Amino acid sequence: MDALVRISGYVSRFDSVDRGGDIVRRAAFLGARADVPLLWQHDPARPIGRVLSLTEDGVGLKMLAGVSPDCRDGEDALALMRSGAVDGLSFGYRVKSARPRPGGGRELLKLELIECSVVTLPMHGEARVSAVG
Repeated sequence: MDALVRISGYVSRFDSVDRGGDIVRRAAFLGARADVPLLWQHDPARPIGRVLSLTEDGVGLKMLAGVSPDCRDGEDALALMRSGAVDGLSFGYRVKSARPRPGGGRELLKLELIECSVVTLPMHGEARVSAVG
């Protein structure tokens, strides 16, 4: 079995509007644990690795994850990330606390993190893979 290939980047960016009109606020992920799966395109039937660490800073929620080159989806994801064809990151969650925003969308104040994903089209345009390997 090959070693996991490390990737990193922000899965969420704070205090800016995503494509759905939502804003994730600082401290929304406080207490989030890194024991969530790393999925390909949010598909629970397509795990590609595991989240190794999560750090919430002033910018957003930064993730360090390991992608398995031993599974087909992991191998494909790594090839696409290395070529620059896919570089989006996203997360699955349950809302614990939110309030509506004037004009639509929500301010997400407290979230339960369910999974992290490498995706083609991230909900937040700045949630991107910053390093592979």
